[in-house]
Amino acid sequence: MRVDGRLNNETRNIKFTRNYTKYAPGSVLVEFGDTKVLVCATVENSKPKWMDRNSISGWVTAEYSLLPASTNIRCTRERAKISGRTQEIQRLIGRSLRACIDLEKLGERTITIDADVIQADGGTRVASICGGYVAICDVIKKLQQEGELLENPIIEPIAAISAGIVDGEVVVDLNYSEDCKAEVDGNIVLTKSGKIVEFQTTAEGGTFAKSELDKIFEYANDAIQNIIMMY
Repeated sequence: MRVDGRLNNETRNIKFTRNYTKYAPGSVLVEFGDTKVLVCATVENSKPKWMDRNSISGWVTAEYSLLPASTNIRCTRERAKISGRTQEIQRLIGRSLRACIDLEKLGERTITIDADVIQADGGTRVASICGGYVAICDVIKKLQQEGELLENPIIEPIAAISAGIVDGEVVVDLNYSEDCKAEVDGNIVLTKSGKIVEFQTTAEGGTFAKSELDKIFEYANDAIQNIIMMY
């Protein structure tokens, strides 16, 4: 039995509160149990300067931050220089969301996802990806309503979840206390059709078997399909 009474293949209570802020065209408060992330999506009618000027493609990028009081010990606000961990998470969020969008259909636009962790209890990066997808959907819906986009550029929905091995058992959606002692830790991003976008699974304290890897994927896929139905 897990510390919070969940079954091994059971997620925490997951909730999406859309239109959470006034000004962002896409905003959502994402809750994975006690993890709470505010995700906002904004649009610029231009593409990044590094892109080929003859390209008609758009871009999706992400910024991520842990607010100072989001953890039990105050973390320092990142200003001039961001940490390697933050850079890694930002890249994960960005490339995960780009995987579900036809960038040419998006046109010469840049959608920026801002994921700010209000409260951290494990799974902040996967919550940010799920919230980012919801926020992008709302942005695209508004662009279509305004006649700015004639065709929906979303290829198919995606979602993400953490999974791993704790005390010798495969579990899904680890909270912080589980994550701290996990023998295997993973972050999985899948499409609705079950295609793999990211499958980051690492042994923290030892090796693990392929049968356990298969079980991690099974639990993660089931959880992700349930999350997609919540959208």
